[in-house]
Amino acid sequence: MDRDQAKEKVKGRIEEYLRQRGINPYRPFCCLNPAHNDTNPSMSLDRKTNRVHCFSCGATYDIFDLIGIDYNLTGKDKFDKAYMLFDIQIDGTPHRIRTAEEVTTAMSEQKNPKHEYIHTDVYTHTHNEPEAQDYTAYYETCMKRLPETDYTRGLSLETLRRFSFGFDPAWKHPKAEKMKESPRLIIPTSPYSYLARHASAEDFINYRGEKENKSKVGRVHIFNLEALNDSSRPTFIVEGEIDAASICDVGGSALALGSVSYKDLFLRELDRIIKESGKPTQPVIIALDNDQAGNRCAEDLSAALGERGIISYRWNPCGKYKDANEALMNDREAFTDSVSAAENIERRAEEEERKAYLGTTAGANLQGFVNGIAESVNTPCISTGFELLDRVIDGGLYEGLITVGAISSLGKTSLVLQIADQVAEAGHEVLIFSLEMARAELMSKSISRHTLRLAQERALNTNLAKSARGITDGKRHKNYNQTEKALIQDAISAYEKYADRIFIQEGIGNIGTEQIRETVVKHIHFTGRRPLVVVDYLQIVAPYNDKATDKQVVDNCVLELKRMSRDCKLPVIAISSFNRAGYKLEATFEQLKESGAIEYGSDIVIGLQLKGAGSKDFDPTAAKKLDPRQVECVILKNRQGRVGDKILYKYYPIYNYFEEQSIS
Repeated sequence: MDRDQAKEKVKGRIEEYLRQRGINPYRPFCCLNPAHNDTNPSMSLDRKTNRVHCFSCGATYDIFDLIGIDYNLTGKDKFDKAYMLFDIQIDGTPHRIRTAEEVTTAMSEQKNPKHEYIHTDVYTHTHNEPEAQDYTAYYETCMKRLPETDYTRGLSLETLRRFSFGFDPAWKHPKAEKMKESPRLIIPTSPYSYLARHASAEDFINYRGEKENKSKVGRVHIFNLEALNDSSRPTFIVEGEIDAASICDVGGSALALGSVSYKDLFLRELDRIIKESGKPTQPVIIALDNDQAGNRCAEDLSAALGERGIISYRWNPCGKYKDANEALMNDREAFTDSVSAAENIERRAEEEERKAYLGTTAGANLQGFVNGIAESVNTPCISTGFELLDRVIDGGLYEGLITVGAISSLGKTSLVLQIADQVAEAGHEVLIFSLEMARAELMSKSISRHTLRLAQERALNTNLAKSARGITDGKRHKNYNQTEKALIQDAISAYEKYADRIFIQEGIGNIGTEQIRETVVKHIHFTGRRPLVVVDYLQIVAPYNDKATDKQVVDNCVLELKRMSRDCKLPVIAISSFNRAGYKLEATFEQLKESGAIEYGSDIVIGLQLKGAGSKDFDPTAAKKLDPRQVECVILKNRQGRVGDKILYKYYPIYNYFEEQSIS
């Protein structure tokens, strides 16, 4: 890779670098600025920028800065050192990885004495490179002292011996002279590396004033990596070494990364194993800690294993406990059963898949079908509030997707909004996703419609009714007479009677189908009722992918809205634009933008057109000048009924009001 790519790759590994230095990046730590004598931990890691920042002295460093400080390097040298540490090849030229002797020399020559406790022997290594120190004799001594402690974390003597666990009553890090002694459980990870776990009920506070109950010594190795060679059972991947031992203690097979930061090291070791002896024949069970870092690492591991052709599953064998060892100590029997169940996860997954497939037969669903008929007695379809429209669509609105399309200014939003209001007036809830108009605009359109209806009911001059602008423009109100003001107030009161059943979600190109579904599910959860859902309009629903074409976006939207209507068992009305056809043309599928998905995915498709559109002598200019306009609602598709019916409406565009006339 080139230097720019290498630079970005290394920057993302700052957390790993800090952990190798014995620093917990999830807590504030002492400032790494050599000129700052920080006695109160003031520095923290910003994961968004991959930099550390001190809130006391203001120092900010990226990983290259830290390497420069630790190794007394500047300029190009610190970058080259970073690429060497992380085994990064620049333009095909590999950097030689430092030897153990070079590590020791480099650390002894550092001019930063306060950072003495650094055990970053190396991040990546080759198997031909000599290790820093062989601890085999030390392990044997510690194993003999194991009876001196009862800090065995619930592990059996057999497991402790299997993994050569030992005890050191007065341990201190071999490369940290300032560290005080403490009792430690010694957990070997190789002949050249081990984990020293604090073996006391009291926390160990290091010389920086930080709580530090686990320390790694030597080059990083994966604990019990040979578990991948077990062809008789799946292998668990966990974070902590003692968690892996806990799973093994109840009959499982497990390895430990040591930290999510060592994921890449594990994958390199896995690739070596695959090259030398082939890929594991058993599935891998990813059982990392259930936190943000663990979940992110688990996702990455799952993808990486899949790329290598290795089957993996994610599993939490710990139940209510935070990790495997805690589960072992608190309920060994339940933990044993959980591990055993996890080992059979592949068979269980196959059985569940088989059961799900067999459950697709008509016979398996017949009783549910019969129950649905009985339930429908108490959950009839929802009336649109338009008698003739209900008649041609088989009684009203059922579960499914209804698309309403028209060219501009024919009132498609006004018609659907009137249906929504009439549904709410009848006692049902409506959830509107208004992707173009503001909530206040929709409310003013509804109140405007009420002013016209009230004027008609009271035999008043309809000129006294008010447009949406006439209602929202407060400056006009001072010029209204008492009748007009009363009409507006009564219209607001009429709207208020059902306004609590109208839920409006505003958006401008930022609401996608996933958010629509989440909001619908939330509505059902919070209210216990299934609403009529309105989406205004299809062509401006946020794309699921920035690179998707307009057609792909609408296709996906129609599919997801249809799926949502089925899963949530409710009707969805989606408004759609027509292509820029003239008013002379009658409504057809060809005029619907991206019409293929709408035609085949919708249960009902309704097109609006001026009365007479498509006929030889039709004059669209004259038709648009009529007040009210004559608008036809054409049933283009009706999955459960007739098509081709036309319902004639009087449409008052100023007042957003449709009035049914006849069917033809």
